[in-house]
Amino acid sequence: MQIPKNQVCIMYDKGAEEAARFYAEIFPDSSVKAVHLAPTDYPMGKAGDVLTVEFTVLGIPCIGVNGGSYFKHSEAFSFQISTDNQEETDKYWNAIVKNGGQESQCGWCKDRWGLSWQITPRTLTEAMTKGGEEAKRAFTAMMQMKKIDVASIDAARRG
Repeated sequence: MQIPKNQVCIMYDKGAEEAARFYAEIFPDSSVKAVHLAPTDYPMGKAGDVLTVEFTVLGIPCIGVNGGSYFKHSEAFSFQISTDNQEETDKYWNAIVKNGGQESQCGWCKDRWGLSWQITPRTLTEAMTKGGEEAKRAFTAMMQMKKIDVASIDAARRG
């Protein structure tokens, strides 16, 4: 078994395996690689409980840890998913939000485990990197949105 040199470690209260399987169903190039059980009792669980889950999200290696409720997710960490069009934006946004998640502002949402996601159409990123008035118009339009509306961003880019 090849252990990645670097991977994202995400602590869950519980449900790391369920979360990993959910992500693998939604995103391409995503999978659950391995599920590891606790070899003995520990403060948040018992021997034989799922302790860690190795998975990938869009090719990014991750490890989910069922570590209890002591540490909470925050917007300080999020997965940013670049989308090519409104259909793809809607697909990922709706999958996350309609599975017990919640909407936020500016393309941000949370899954049912409290993990933050940015569902970001490439047109918005392109506008922001271009800078100047185009970036300002796109940014102003984005600030009014929850899920990003690609047509509105494209209109704002054109002025």
